[in-house]
Amino acid sequence: MERNNLYPIFLKTQRLNVLIVGGGNVAEEKLTFLLKSSPDANVTMVSPMFREGTVEVAKRGNVKLKETKYNKRFLKGKHMVVATTDVQKVNVKVYKQCRKRSILVNVADNPPYCDFYMGGIVTKGNVKVAISTNGKSPTTAKRLRQFFEDVIPENVDDLVQNLNEYRKTIKGDFEQKVETLNEFTKGLIEKKE
Repeated sequence: MERNNLYPIFLKTQRLNVLIVGGGNVAEEKLTFLLKSSPDANVTMVSPMFREGTVEVAKRGNVKLKETKYNKRFLKGKHMVVATTDVQKVNVKVYKQCRKRSILVNVADNPPYCDFYMGGIVTKGNVKVAISTNGKSPTTAKRLRQFFEDVIPENVDDLVQNLNEYRKTIKGDFEQKVETLNEFTKGLIEKKE
């Protein structure tokens, strides 16, 4: 059976510099997705043209639009790149130039040219759940995201805040604290019969 071997991480995008190459529908979708989850992300977009909708989305965040053709000089200081052009030759060029510089890269809709995927994300206050289908089915990730948005209660953040305060009052070493919190929270996952 095939297995998803991706390692999920949560990036502090306000500390990173993200580049999106392209200005069309896919670029707009990736920017919207990024800003929905990380509204304080530092993003530069480069493209000879930008859709009106992309310009509007960019105004909602810390996004710089560079209306010109892609050049490798745009990679300077970048940590993460998303290539979204409809010219495969340009996307592969971006991929190769990023790999040469050890910059994480995602070529939209082209899994062999991706170091990471942008999966489905559910956010409720401090709780964030990321969903991956290993690049196989973005539609499935979308449906699972919708499911989890419905089943995770809106007040889950109250629980997180209260447990954080309780955690500060627990005495003992790390193992004792973990054991106490595990005991305290096990009722969250017990099945009701």
